[in-house]
Amino acid sequence: MIFKINPKFTANEQEINAAFQHFDQLGENYIQGSRNQIKLFDIGGQVINVKAFKIPNKINQLIYRYLRPSKARRSYEFALRLLEKGIGTPAPIAYYEEFGNLGLKRSYYASLHQDYDLTYRELVEIPDYPDHENILRQFTQFCYQMHQAGIEFKDHSPGNTLIKKQGNHSYKFYLVDLNRMEFHNEMSMELRMKNLSRLTPKKEMVKIMADEYAKIAEQDANQLFDLLWRFTTQFQEKFHRKQRIKKRIKKSLK
Repeated sequence: MIFKINPKFTANEQEINAAFQHFDQLGENYIQGSRNQIKLFDIGGQVINVKAFKIPNKINQLIYRYLRPSKARRSYEFALRLLEKGIGTPAPIAYYEEFGNLGLKRSYYASLHQDYDLTYRELVEIPDYPDHENILRQFTQFCYQMHQAGIEFKDHSPGNTLIKKQGNHSYKFYLVDLNRMEFHNEMSMELRMKNLSRLTPKKEMVKIMADEYAKIAEQDANQLFDLLWRFTTQFQEKFHRKQRIKKRIKKSLK
């Protein structure tokens, strides 16, 4: 067993450890996914968000034991690095790993629960969402800041950015689902645009993002749009191709 806690939260170490060890019996269900589960715990007057990762297959149990950090550990360590670089994410509290004879079994990541008003997904699904373009432009500024810090967020998809209204048409952004990330000294413009290509299939949104990014980065807006739209189209084609294959497989199994 490995238990690592952020020194800022050691006053509640016992309760946090208990949340990991008795995850199945304690806490309030928040998200029950097909792979992972999230529960909320009231600890020390704060709401703690604990994510339980699915037990990996036998090969990955060995990999996470000897060759690669677990998703829980990466989530914790990447969150610390994001905050060091001034990028918003819920405050990391601790992670917990439990090992069997073969390798990693159960693993958990705890962070402060972050209230939010919307995610990027609402901007995609609700075109007339209040202050839509302003939020999208501020989100693009956030992405530029992230890229300038050399952060390639590989799960940069619509549900993984929480957006909190600050008042006076100002917004704060928080990255979640952090276990797939790379850090670079510099990021090329191609890599930056490719990193944004999973967010929306809507051309009008891509155009606004390219325009805002071009202003900040002092680039040609038309060229940047062409680049981002090309990557977006490639991603959408690949995504829908996978969906068609899955449907055919399911149909053949009936």
